[in-house]
Amino acid sequence: MKNPSVNRLVLASASLQRKQLLLQMGAKIDLVSPANIDESLHSNEPPKYYVNRMAKEKTLAISRFEQESYVLGADTVVIAGTKIFPKTENNETAKEYLQQLSGRRHQVITSIAVISPFGKLSSRLVITRVKFKRLSNAELKTYLNTNEWKGRAGGYAIQGIGGSLIEWINGSYSNVVGLPLYETKCTLEGLGWRWSPKIDSSFGGYDSKQGMKS
Repeated sequence: MKNPSVNRLVLASASLQRKQLLLQMGAKIDLVSPANIDESLHSNEPPKYYVNRMAKEKTLAISRFEQESYVLGADTVVIAGTKIFPKTENNETAKEYLQQLSGRRHQVITSIAVISPFGKLSSRLVITRVKFKRLSNAELKTYLNTNEWKGRAGGYAIQGIGGSLIEWINGSYSNVVGLPLYETKCTLEGLGWRWSPKIDSSFGGYDSKQGMKS
C-alpha cells in the first residue's frame, strides 16, 4: 500500500529551464532524474502524438524506480506547418531554422505527463502560437553569434535574447520556455500532490531553499 502522505516530486528531465520553472512555481524538487529513452520520431507521426508519447515514456521510465513519488516528464517541439524543429545542435541547423521561422507564425507544443505514487498517469497538451519578426541578415548573424540557440527547440530562447525577435505570442509564455506552469500545477494537484511553497517573510516571496528567492 502506497503512503498517502508522500509529496515527493521527481523531475524526469535534464532541462535546466524546466527545473527553474518548477522552482519559480514554488515546487520542491526532490530529485532530477533524466530519462534515457529513444526519442526518435516514428514515420508519419504527428507532432502532437510525438510529444505526448515522449512525455509519457520519460515519466514511465523513471517511475519504475521512483514508485513512492510524483514523477513529472515533459517534451516540447516547435512546428511550422507540418515541419518539426527539434533541438538545435550546430550553427548551420540554427541558421536554417531561424531563416524558416523568420516572419512566420509557428506553434510551440508541450506535453506534460505525471504519474502518482498510486500509479495513476495523467497527461496534458499545451499549445502556444508565436510570431517571429522578419529577420534581417544582420540580425540573423548577430543572434547566431550569441550561441543562445544551442540545445533550443527551433533555435531560439524566448526567455533570453531571442525574446527581442518575437512580435507576439498567443497562449502560455512558460510553455514556450519549456514547461506550462498553470497546467503543470493543475495536473500535479489533480493527482493529489500538494502545492506548498515556503514563504520568505524577509522579501515577501517564496524561498524554495534551492537557490531561487524573490
